[in-house]
This record gives sequence, structure tokens and C-alpha cells, in this order.
Amino acid sequence: MKREIVTHSERETYAFAKSFAEGLKAGDIISLDGDLGAGKTIFTKGLCDGLGVKDVVNSPTYTLVNEYTGRGGKVFHFDVYRIGDEEELYDIGFTEYLDSGAISIIEWGTYARGILEEYPNVLYIQIKKAEEDEERKIIIL
Repeated sequence: MKREIVTHSERETYAFAKSFAEGLKAGDIISLDGDLGAGKTIFTKGLCDGLGVKDVVNSPTYTLVNEYTGRGGKVFHFDVYRIGDEEELYDIGFTEYLDSGAISIIEWGTYARGILEEYPNVLYIQIKKAEEDEERKIIIL
């Protein structure tokens, strides 16, 4: 069921993601997509806050994955923008992370679409810049 939310600031995007996290459960996979600067990392920070992560949350652009601990257990945060192909994801054990029962958040999930299609528990979220500078349209598929 497709759902669209419009936020008007980074703070609103963060707050929506924080409340959205309340509905997540162990093993859920969140695939985030959107242009550069659309708000994927802000959304991730809100999700992690909602999941009880106390660590500083930054995009793992060069490290590929950050591991956090929240109230319900592990949270894996991926940024797969720099992945050349899905074979590289297999090489780093990407599917083992996804199969671990932790919550996985994947920025630039489109780059892992072939792998993610094998999982029934993926929530696809697109973040789009809207008309106003900080306004975002969050589309949950």
C-alpha cells in the first residue's frame, strides 16, 4: 500500500522517521532512495533515534556499513552508493547482514535491488525534494 508524506524541514523529516521506527521489528530491511541531498541520512538518523540508538549516526559512505545497537538489538546502516556491482555486496557478506535478524537500513537501495528482491521484508522508501527548499515528499511503497 503506497503512502506519501510531505515534510517541510529536516526536523520534520527526522521526526517522521523517528515515529516510523516504532512500527519496525527485528529483521526488517529499509531501502532508501533519493537524489543526493534528498534527506536519506536525516531519515536514517531519525529511524535510529526511534530504535534507541545512542551512537552518532553518520552515513557509511566509505566504510559501507555502520553497526549500531538499539533497544531491540543490532541495527545495520549501509550506504551502497559506491558499489560497482552486486557481486561486491556478496563479497562483503551483505546477505549475512540481512539474514541476521537485525534491522538493516540501506541508503541507495536501488544499487542492491537484485539482492533485495529476494527478501519479502523490505520496505522501499523514496525521498524526493519538493517545491520548497526543505520540503520533502516521502513515498513508502
